[in-house]
Amino acid sequence: MCHAIEFIETSLFTRQIKQLASDEDLRALQRQLIGKPDFGDLIQDTGGLRKIRMATGSQGKSGGVRVIYFLATREIIYLVLAYPKHTKESLSAAEKNELRKLTRRLKNEV
Repeated sequence: MCHAIEFIETSLFTRQIKQLASDEDLRALQRQLIGKPDFGDLIQDTGGLRKIRMATGSQGKSGGVRVIYFLATREIIYLVLAYPKHTKESLSAAEKNELRKLTRRLKNEV
């Protein structure tokens, strides 16, 4: 049985994704997450954030976009960050620290 999932975008994610992917690319990612919300790899030291590769246009997943998201509940997914996969291999300790703070705030909202 399929249940509804609400996707909530941070303002930063919205700005980033508009530059990186089409609406159809984003819908494809959302469909993937609806099918398996915990698909992305957990990112250590972030309080529960996950990362997933997103195919864009003709680039495919390997040259596409990295999306950072938070599975707050089985019904709510926060889309937090998006960036070109080739520009950043992994998050720095400082970035993880800031994201951990954000994750705490998001947990308090649900």
